[in-house]
Amino acid sequence: MDGETTRQRYESVCQRIADAKARAGRTNETVHLVAVTKYAAMDQVRELIELGHVDFGESRLQHFLKIAPQVDEYLQRRRSLGEGDVPEAARWHFIGHLQRNKVRKLLPLVRLVHSVDSLRLAEEIQSCGEDSDSPTEVLVQINPTDNRNQHGIAPAAVKHLIEQIETMITIRVRGLMAMAPKTDDPEEARIVFERVREIFLEIQRSGAGGERFDILSMGMSNDFEVAVECGANIVRVGTAIFGDTEVAEATAPEQAGA
Repeated sequence: MDGETTRQRYESVCQRIADAKARAGRTNETVHLVAVTKYAAMDQVRELIELGHVDFGESRLQHFLKIAPQVDEYLQRRRSLGEGDVPEAARWHFIGHLQRNKVRKLLPLVRLVHSVDSLRLAEEIQSCGEDSDSPTEVLVQINPTDNRNQHGIAPAAVKHLIEQIETMITIRVRGLMAMAPKTDDPEEARIVFERVREIFLEIQRSGAGGERFDILSMGMSNDFEVAVECGANIVRVGTAIFGDTEVAEATAPEQAGA
């Protein structure tokens, strides 16, 4: 990765996703790449937008509140200059652990919340979204392992939480999100991703979540190819696009995309 440009890393990640889709026989399916900006420089984000990329993810609300307006300003400036093919807006995904007291600040900025892991959080999103014109779309974060240091709801409780959220008016469940334990061998994540895929399909077959329950968000920089092979249709990639953040991540709290 050393010496590569942001564009080269981004194009490499896109190719690796395409290759993983081919290995899994998923060539006609779309896998959305969420570029995680938690340690990205603004010029790197601008470069991806210039390449046509619009899906970005943040796991730290404080940084999100700073970078999202900068991206909006950049897009507005490009439109005012009459540049062609400028996206209307970036599609922001919030992928980190979300505290209930931060929900109101977050909702106006975000397209999809990946990390709903409790009924109380869902209720807060419901309450804060009452003035919105459309429901807030969310994923339920599942913890498929016994790792207590990892956020997410236990597999046995997922369907019940989704059924409870379905009774709410201003929040809509679109699918599941999961993280595999960090490991040097991406193949060790496969059994976790396969289990989450099984749960996802079970919920679809049950009818919980309805027809729009169709998003499976799995995979980060070290294991996104395995996640794609196991059925993910959103992957959350930061380091593999924006460069090595090993030192920064060593002192950072758990995040949901790297």
